[in-house]
Amino acid sequence: MRSAVADNSPENLSDVLGRLFAARGWGRLSERTHLEQAWAKVVPPEVLGRTRVLALRRGVLEIQVSDGILLAELAGFQKRTLIGLLRDALSSQTITDIRFRRNG
Repeated sequence: MRSAVADNSPENLSDVLGRLFAARGWGRLSERTHLEQAWAKVVPPEVLGRTRVLALRRGVLEIQVSDGILLAELAGFQKRTLIGLLRDALSSQTITDIRFRRNG
């Protein structure tokens, strides 16, 4: 019986790739791209061009907004609808809230 230290058997490719993705931060990049694609699906093009996905932290999606008027519209009138649409688009991630931030 060989010890774990002396074991030179090949590693599982998925384990190696998982460590590589984690070390390079590619998993976070992929997650962000997924969030950006979902956001692009749920907002009209005129809103998309004036917003930017910042992060998803503990279920709260942070969105940067170009101006106060759009921020008020999204936060006051569209937030619940957007959360529902995002939950449908992002079935693998939990969205509990959206926090809008004004650019600048």
